[in-house]
Amino acid sequence: MAPTQRPAPTRAQLRWLRRGLSEPGGKLPLFDERGVKVGRPTVEACLAAGWAERWFDNPLKPDWLVCKLTPAGRAVASPDGTAEPRDRAAASD
Repeated sequence: MAPTQRPAPTRAQLRWLRRGLSEPGGKLPLFDERGVKVGRPTVEACLAAGWAERWFDNPLKPDWLVCKLTPAGRAVASPDGTAEPRDRAAASD
């Protein structure tokens, strides 16, 4: 049986994952570079793909997903990773 192949991350997902590479413990940011909250679909897609995992629950903001990189997330986000980002249009196929 062949191993299950995960799709490549979208550009937004890859941008988010790469920001965790330089953070202690691989913590992924809640906000992007412009101060806008990272979209829940981006976070949930990365969780579902196994690239990120929940780190802890925030009792003050229970709807916020505080996450960190997984080993698979580090591999896909690292500059020498093999996954090329998908365009949003290709993601809907």
